[in-house]
Amino acid sequence: MKYWRLLASFVLAMVLFWFPLSAQAASSSSITRSVGNDELKGKDYSGQSLVGTEFTNLKLENANFSNADLRGVVFNGTLLEGVNLHGADFSEGIAYLTKFKDADLSDAVLTDAMMLRSIFDDVNIKDADFTNAILDGTQVKKLCVQASGVNSKTGVDTRQSLGCK
Repeated sequence: MKYWRLLASFVLAMVLFWFPLSAQAASSSSITRSVGNDELKGKDYSGQSLVGTEFTNLKLENANFSNADLRGVVFNGTLLEGVNLHGADFSEGIAYLTKFKDADLSDAVLTDAMMLRSIFDDVNIKDADFTNAILDGTQVKKLCVQASGVNSKTGVDTRQSLGCK
């Protein structure tokens, strides 16, 4: 009995070694540069569920994501200038190499979000919750200068969630 298990394991290992399964990309909702940046400027995503959507190398100027469900959303190399994220849930999201300029992040939930190498210029973070979010130290210092308020959904103080001193 033990011999047959060993032989079956060996045969299976050889089959997988010589004829590996092809990798299949998981299907996900994705928006990339091929959509065309002009089509996305000022687009209204307010109140929508965009869980797991990827926005890559886009200019989403003046887009409206207010009160949207953005859990697990990825903004990669994206310009979010003049974007409205008021009340949005961006928990566990990723913003890598993303520029938030003149963006409204007020009352947004950004818990457990990874926002490394992202820039925050002239953003409104009143009442935002950054609990366990990962940001570059220089950006945290910049945000702490203006941090205030308490998030209406989580009850967490903005300054405390950023670790401001």
